[in-house]
Amino acid sequence: MAMGATRLGAVGDLALQRGGTLRDAVLAYATYGRLAPGGRNAVLLTHGYTSSHLFADGGPAASEGSWGALVGPGRAIDTDRYFVVSSNMLGSSYGSTAPRSIDKATGQPYGPDFPAITLPDMVTAQRRLLDGLGVKELVAVVGPSYGGFQAFAWGVAYPEFMRGLVPVVSAPKPRSDLDLDALRQRLASDPNWNGGRYYATGGIAGTMAALREETLRRYGIEAELGKRIPDRAARDAEIARIARAWAEAFDGHSLLVLGEAMRGFDATPELARIRARVLYVLSRTDTLFPPSLAPGVMAALKQAGVDARYHELDSPHGHLASGTDALRWAPALRRFMDELGG
Repeated sequence: MAMGATRLGAVGDLALQRGGTLRDAVLAYATYGRLAPGGRNAVLLTHGYTSSHLFADGGPAASEGSWGALVGPGRAIDTDRYFVVSSNMLGSSYGSTAPRSIDKATGQPYGPDFPAITLPDMVTAQRRLLDGLGVKELVAVVGPSYGGFQAFAWGVAYPEFMRGLVPVVSAPKPRSDLDLDALRQRLASDPNWNGGRYYATGGIAGTMAALREETLRRYGIEAELGKRIPDRAARDAEIARIARAWAEAFDGHSLLVLGEAMRGFDATPELARIRARVLYVLSRTDTLFPPSLAPGVMAALKQAGVDARYHELDSPHGHLASGTDALRWAPALRRFMDELGG
């Protein structure tokens, strides 16, 4: 599949759920395939907490595992058949309006003054982006981790707009152990923090790289790299390299803004609004969203009247498995997409 070219889509002034307005908001995005006449063959890809809209292309932008084996001509999400729109999140670090963006009222980056946003705000921005592209209906919203939260948020916000939802290594609400206060304190311990105004003092890439190494290990990167890099020292060096590349691109304030939006999200009370069919996918070895979640989530979906099925991905790669072991669940995704049509 050809690499996606990042584009910027204007979504206008965005009134925020928690108050305030983002002026002249934009979303970064990439597209693959072509929109059919009538605008009803589109698939929306939604990415993870710390990755970007280019996660199907691989590289540092696919920090939760590349989906390149799932998206492309003849693949499970077939770009010969579907018009795939991969949208960056509002508040993320890869081109969308975010804390690093310039606040036109001050001429300076928003930084710690970026307003609080929610999952519904993100979905509203994405809906405007799709409207601007001529999309009239989605075949599916598909995404891993934080992208799964977005899929659930889409399902309850615009229940008639898509035929399918595929939340992967995710859940209708986040884990309860997200400690944003500890994260904020960790970032503030960087000598360049400067009250959060670190853009002018050299940035906080050292602290961000250390955080990233810890996260990658928690996600299961040791198992992913083990066969390719059996030597422990060489493997540690590769993990450090990946972490540094990510830290140079990702903004600490985006971690906090997206974390706050995630912490306030819970689709569970609104699952009965979902009209789309659901394919719910978890990884056998994921410690963030373990398979033990599946019975409760599936029971809640069934009680809400949602047509849902569950697939467990048998992989040693933990939270990264949906990308790094993509071929192990690609057949289930392909069958589901075929059933949705388009």
